[in-house]
Amino acid sequence: MHGEYKVPGGKLVVVDLEVHDGALRGVRVAGDFFLEPDGALHAIDRALEGAPADTDAQALAARVRAGLPADTVMFGFSPEAVGIAVRRALSRATDWTDHDWQLIHDGPQDPALHMALDEVLTDEVAAGRRPPTLRVWEWGGPAVIIGSFQSLRNEVDPAGAVRHGVTVVRRVSGGGAMFVEAENTITYSLSVPASLVSGLSFADSYAYLDDWVLTALGDMGIKAWYQPLNDIASAEGKIAGAAQKRLASGDGAVLHHVTMAYDIDAEKMLDVLRIGKEKLSDKGTASAKKRVDPLRRQTGLPRAEVIDRMLGSFRARYGLTQGHVTDEEMTRAEELALVKYSNEEWTARVP
Repeated sequence: MHGEYKVPGGKLVVVDLEVHDGALRGVRVAGDFFLEPDGALHAIDRALEGAPADTDAQALAARVRAGLPADTVMFGFSPEAVGIAVRRALSRATDWTDHDWQLIHDGPQDPALHMALDEVLTDEVAAGRRPPTLRVWEWGGPAVIIGSFQSLRNEVDPAGAVRHGVTVVRRVSGGGAMFVEAENTITYSLSVPASLVSGLSFADSYAYLDDWVLTALGDMGIKAWYQPLNDIASAEGKIAGAAQKRLASGDGAVLHHVTMAYDIDAEKMLDVLRIGKEKLSDKGTASAKKRVDPLRRQTGLPRAEVIDRMLGSFRARYGLTQGHVTDEEMTRAEELALVKYSNEEWTARVP
């Protein structure tokens, strides 16, 4: 069995092993990490040898940590990363490069249709009828997208939404509210098979699926990092927020979507969103205007070029071919947008 885990912002950990009589055998750990002394690598292998095959990642990490020489220095990885790589081997997880990735980047669309497309395309990936897909959204108008479990009245000022022509929709994933405008926002979705995040905890899967965009931002001169649970940030402030939904149909799939601030009209945002003091204090800042730092200022690049560079980075690492929403997928999405995502019963399901 073979497992790989790229530490977000760090190095690759590779594990090869066998299972005999319910225990790990022939464990060999490798990677492009740094480790001193040399003998510590064999100590890691010995620590894992004989472990029950149902041992979870944290317990595997504890075995590794206990087996290391006292003077061990690990750089670019950790005992936890080794434990995750072992679990990915045991669960026969797939890697980014195991898949033929498809890009969908269409013209502006209605917010409700975007919600529906996310659900339909991810369901198609789960059923095996669609390859893993990266979809870049273009917005047909300003919108607020609230999380699946948020209270509508607590998050949105209806008078402010009407005043600015903002459509309010509820997405299928959890997380917080997002204020978006067509030229000020970059939004993308990853619809991926469950095998890609197999062996990862829910929290680890966020960092894993965000890692490629951290590299893309780095190529544009932005030192960004994953900030648990679901933010991408730099020293200047929050850049993006992510959300996930796991679908159990077929072989399973994960929807991971991210909204990035290219620019922002802070006054308008504050007129539409009800941002509580508790949320602001949780982020360690006194002003909502300081919570988000747009990519326009940090890169100095046009929005379209930021998107092109992001896609170029993804393509260089994993491959990416141009695709499209099929007629059947669009028909299903349009119906779902009408009966669910444009329906007040869904939007106000948590009043």
